[in-house]
Amino acid sequence: MSLPTPKLDDRQFQDIVDEAKKRIRLYCPEWTDHNVSDPGVTMIELFAWMTEMILYRLNQVPKLHYIKLMEMLGITLQGPQPARTDVTFWLSGPQSSNIVVPAYTEVASQQTEKTERPIVFTTDEDLHIRVPKCVRVEWSGGSMQLGRLPAVFGGSGEKYVEIFSSPPATGEALYFGFESDLSNHVLRLDLDFESAGGLGIDPNLPPYEWQAWGGAGAAHWCKCDVEIDTTQGMNASGRVQIFLPELKKRSRNKHELYWVCARVRQLSDDEKEKGMREFTGSPRLRRIAALGSIGATVAATHAQVVEREMLGQSDGSPGQRFYLQSTPVLVREKRERLWVEIPGQGREPWTEQPDFADSDMHDPHYTLDSVTGELRLGPSVRLPNGDMKQYGKVPPLRAKLVFERYRYGGGVEGNVDAGKLNTLKTSIPYIDRVENRKAATGGLDSESLEAAMARAPQLLRSRDRAVTAEDFEYLARQALPNKISRVKCVQPRPSDASKIIEGTLYVLVIPLVSKPDAYLSPRELVPNEDDLATLRAYLDERRLLTTRISVQPPAYHWVSVSVTLRPEPGANHDAIQDTVLQRLYRFLNPLTGGVDGRGWPFGRTLYQSDIYQCLQDVPGILAIRTVQLYSVELTGDSEQQKPADNQEISLLSHGVIVSHRHTVEFDLP
Repeated sequence: MSLPTPKLDDRQFQDIVDEAKKRIRLYCPEWTDHNVSDPGVTMIELFAWMTEMILYRLNQVPKLHYIKLMEMLGITLQGPQPARTDVTFWLSGPQSSNIVVPAYTEVASQQTEKTERPIVFTTDEDLHIRVPKCVRVEWSGGSMQLGRLPAVFGGSGEKYVEIFSSPPATGEALYFGFESDLSNHVLRLDLDFESAGGLGIDPNLPPYEWQAWGGAGAAHWCKCDVEIDTTQGMNASGRVQIFLPELKKRSRNKHELYWVCARVRQLSDDEKEKGMREFTGSPRLRRIAALGSIGATVAATHAQVVEREMLGQSDGSPGQRFYLQSTPVLVREKRERLWVEIPGQGREPWTEQPDFADSDMHDPHYTLDSVTGELRLGPSVRLPNGDMKQYGKVPPLRAKLVFERYRYGGGVEGNVDAGKLNTLKTSIPYIDRVENRKAATGGLDSESLEAAMARAPQLLRSRDRAVTAEDFEYLARQALPNKISRVKCVQPRPSDASKIIEGTLYVLVIPLVSKPDAYLSPRELVPNEDDLATLRAYLDERRLLTTRISVQPPAYHWVSVSVTLRPEPGANHDAIQDTVLQRLYRFLNPLTGGVDGRGWPFGRTLYQSDIYQCLQDVPGILAIRTVQLYSVELTGDSEQQKPADNQEISLLSHGVIVSHRHTVEFDLP
């Protein structure tokens, strides 16, 4: 039970009026009309209302004391967090030389109304759009060194090569090897195919996909998003434009290159039902007409940059305060700091600190409030013996204070939808347009006072030290407030010994996902390696000396469910199927799943009865006839599905359920 907070004065308006009326007989006995219509009573009520307002303000004093105690403990409001997304810069056409888009280039949403300002993002780093240098092409049964384009294939009277066997086998591919690193580029290929090849398919549903060797973490074949493919399934001359991921070099047939390929894939039952068919003959490639880069993608942050802002001149006294012009200020990067320019002595870099507790008179330290933009220099404090102690260095008289660079912005307004960032703020040669293909995520507003007051007990309990599992989870959220959807600290069971390192605490991190209640791809659930490294360093500074920790994603257990339903007469089958799939994806979910909707519990076994409970009240269902659980193993680009033993799926203690593809069938009478 929380401690009761008494009011300093609990009298209200009517109590004050009644008390004043009782005193009339003592101080003014000739006043006999005490009705509400009497002017004197009106004056009493007026002063009672004013007194009640004073009492209301008086009762806020305990809250004021609470806030002042928080200030004494060093608790401040946390600044806003900026949204982030990837922005694609499109060229007006393939160029013959490399194009550079400088870091901190501004892109914005289109301003639709005069009262609504555009939302501005800036790029995080220089973007180099490189000219592709394809030096090798390989296919089933042959290869070719490339020089200048166009490259013509065929020989011995033939004007083409069959790039696959006939009929093509799953896994066969047409490979392109590049000397240049085309990470995150938009690659254009102009290919000329013989119309008599590639038989048996629907040109609108080709049975192959474009892949590239790379990806975050361990390199593997990653699927490439296709923007344009006019080759009609490799049956005609046309153009292909694909978005490449982060690329890594790979040795293939003794050639260490960056590889991109078009690979024949195995068709699922759902794809076959939609009309996708396998090749009955191999496509025939006649020539490569052209290869080029028509754009590239770079990370961008919801922020604007201010360069070399003059804060003012020092008057030589301790405890000076200066203010940045633009707020709120985002977390400072390496170059974002204060410089003090001393006449005749040059420039001196100063270092930001959270407080001056460990600073002496020679330390060039300052503090900066991210919300208000207030920059404070070290104070001078009188000691009990009368001496003065200086905390932090004081700039000499007439020294200029210049903030080299800082970024301001952030907030939930930066969580814009895909395609909203379509305006280039400054013109760049050869850049035609810009867009964000994915929605921006991670934007948070500045912390409210109520949230800081709720956070205070947790901070006092942990004291910025990680001892308990709750401490690790709390500090992980503080380290990456806009990068983590869910975090859990567990010590695995002895039965998991073959999967874990004994005696290690596991901090399991699930990254922020834009649409958590839908189907989640494996790529969305892998945290960024840089974020994990930041979190490891943050927790390592705060753990006990004898504690071993491992920061990693959880062990994902992919699950497919096949349900057979008996619908009610006249029910809409499509609506029922959509509702059932939505519920399954939301329930069997590491972020929104489980009975409480806060994510599937770590280590909790999935039972067949859980599916019945999830679907029991779906409108239009007369009965749930069968439920079949499948465990899915994802290995690279392949997947293996097997029925669950005893219709239940057991998890490791650091494991969590994730939905794979579910199927819904109807048992009609």
